[in-house]
Amino acid sequence: MSDVSLDLIDLELLRQLQVDADRSNVELARLVGLSPTATLHRVRRLKESGIIRAVVAELDATRAGFPLHVYLLVTIERHDDAGHRRFMAAVQAMPEVIAADWVTGEIDAILVVVAREVAELQRVILRLSSRGGATRVTTLLRLEQLKPSSPLPLDSNER
Repeated sequence: MSDVSLDLIDLELLRQLQVDADRSNVELARLVGLSPTATLHRVRRLKESGIIRAVVAELDATRAGFPLHVYLLVTIERHDDAGHRRFMAAVQAMPEVIAADWVTGEIDAILVVVAREVAELQRVILRLSSRGGATRVTTLLRLEQLKPSSPLPLDSNER
């Protein structure tokens, strides 16, 4: 958790950047009622604190040539440090895995994988088993996006 204190202007800057991070500093300054210099310093502070982790372009996977969007529910063989490190190394070496989280419950990890074709997906699953120590992989094919990633609900009234 960040130890940076966020005021109303910081919260508005974060809201605006979540909606469109490609805005110019001058436009951001106008939207939050600060000078461009003050806005630039605040955004820099938010980046340095780690609240803003990155500013990236959000791509449409299907239009970019990855029509398969799959969730993999994975159980690993060993639940010790070596087993976790082995699995993490395997996952981090696969560019097809675009997100991954350790979870609690009957499975150990959830991975989000994109692929151009079924054969590519099959190779990912085989690598998870052979290099990552996965003993069970359940595959869930995403049919349609129900809700796109949304901005964090930075409502200052709930702080």
